[in-house]
Amino acid sequence: MAVEVIMPKLGMAMKEGTVSNWNKQVGEAVEKGELLASINSEKIEMELEAPASGSLLDIAVQEGEGVPPGTVIGYIGQPGEKVPEAETSIAKQPADKEIAATAMEEEKPVSLSALTARSRLKISPVARKIAESAGIDYTQLKGSGPGGRITKEDVEKAVSAPSASEPEQREESTAPAAPQAAQQTPMTGMRKVIAERMHASLKNSAQLTITMKADATEAVQLREQMAETVQSHLAAKLSILDFVARAVVLALQKHPLMNSACMDGHIHQFESIHLGVAVALEKGLVVPVIRDAQNDSLVQLSKKIKLYAERARQGELNQDEMTGSTFTISNLGAYGVEYFTPILNSPEAGILGVGAVEEAAVFKEGTIECRRLLPLSLTFDHRVLDGAPAAAFLQTVKQLLEEPFTMLL
Repeated sequence: MAVEVIMPKLGMAMKEGTVSNWNKQVGEAVEKGELLASINSEKIEMELEAPASGSLLDIAVQEGEGVPPGTVIGYIGQPGEKVPEAETSIAKQPADKEIAATAMEEEKPVSLSALTARSRLKISPVARKIAESAGIDYTQLKGSGPGGRITKEDVEKAVSAPSASEPEQREESTAPAAPQAAQQTPMTGMRKVIAERMHASLKNSAQLTITMKADATEAVQLREQMAETVQSHLAAKLSILDFVARAVVLALQKHPLMNSACMDGHIHQFESIHLGVAVALEKGLVVPVIRDAQNDSLVQLSKKIKLYAERARQGELNQDEMTGSTFTISNLGAYGVEYFTPILNSPEAGILGVGAVEEAAVFKEGTIECRRLLPLSLTFDHRVLDGAPAAAFLQTVKQLLEEPFTMLL
């Protein structure tokens, strides 16, 4: 009997997984434990091993398609073995539910024949989404996939095909045609999650960004003075971001309202500081969380920031290590950015954007000096706190960076 290849659950909060790459084609031999496919969900990517030996009989979920955990994405068995008829039953259920839900919202009766006709169809989730967004009735399409399955290519071909009324429309209209996209890529995996969360953050909170420059000259000098000692004794290397992280933790202890979240109509103020530090990846952005950061020294924070960043780039972080932050730092200094407007990592009340250190001529006690200035951009949720307390928090961060020795005490 054919063995099902199941979309795994990569974390407690996982709602959808995407097949980013199949390493085997239908008909190829597979050994148990061999790398079969690459799977990603939200901010986690993993390699899926074959659950049995045999041949890959069928690929039920194509590359780029997103399905719920527990969905059958393929079958392994003996060559020529029949694949179960219910291969797409799980993947098609959301379509039926969406039809009924849409009808309820519009207060229209649902035709039993419409649900029955659609439930008999074999169509990939991504193909269905493209068809619905383009207004294509996919029940009228002929699938080119295994068993008549309607694929993404079938829908895209239908979308690009000229309709019968197009020639007349072209003759009547003298307006220039809209530009055609060279490529259409469905939003899946990490990109989809980032898009949804950022949009929800802006939509569901009252965000305001204030800026300030900190004189980081002393911090840069202290880092250089400590470099040899820290490297020889602790095998670590300090960066300006490490000083900023330590300053943020100390400032949050002094201004605890910034270490809050607005949830369910209530302001939740946290005792512990779980610091999120954004890490840019090739496919998007992840935010590893340093828990109980108030217990870490400057050097300990530095080591954790670098460890989590490296693990993030290697795809080794689990879901629990990327959730539960109470305040986030986003650093774009390496790209030469000065000020920017970071978006809150909901439901947090604050996020600090860090820009590039720049040299500037500054008047100090009547003389001009070359100083190193660090741009800081604080976005906060105006529902939780007002401009004055937010500015006071940012001012504390600035003072700590300008008096870096106080962060070593």
